[in-house]
Amino acid sequence: MAETKEIILTKTGMTALKEGLEYLKTTKRSEITEKIKIARGFGDLSENAEYDEAKKEQAEVETKINQLMNITKFARTVSEDEIEDGVVCIGNTIEIREVGEDEIESYAFVSADEIEMYSILNANKDDVLLSANSPVGKSLAGHKAGETVSVTTPVCTIDFDIVRVTRYGE
Repeated sequence: MAETKEIILTKTGMTALKEGLEYLKTTKRSEITEKIKIARGFGDLSENAEYDEAKKEQAEVETKINQLMNITKFARTVSEDEIEDGVVCIGNTIEIREVGEDEIESYAFVSADEIEMYSILNANKDDVLLSANSPVGKSLAGHKAGETVSVTTPVCTIDFDIVRVTRYGE
């Protein structure tokens, strides 16, 4: 029997999942159906590049829909009581600065599954996402604003100051 994996998404991620899936199932499917209809009107389908391209696009969209439907089966939104105020955890935005540097970088702290979901959607995100499963994410998780954390990556060790932690979307 296949093991089920819980997928934790932020509220923003769950909204993007639902909206993206709805767009693909309605608008995008309709657009492709129209492209196929037009391409069929060009005649011989065996040498019809427009038809082949539309069918390829249709297959890609159906694959994305299936992937996203699979995510929805196991997805849940991180609950408010799971998001700790001031602590680096899924559902918060973190501001970090490499020790010795001036630039502060801001990241929405999310699950690897949420990043994968955005990848399937080909979504352009205004927020920069940091996976809780990445080396940096694993090192920062559970720490608070004001702390300095050493992060060991496959290449080097970097010290980060956690400048600020707020709720994602606030």
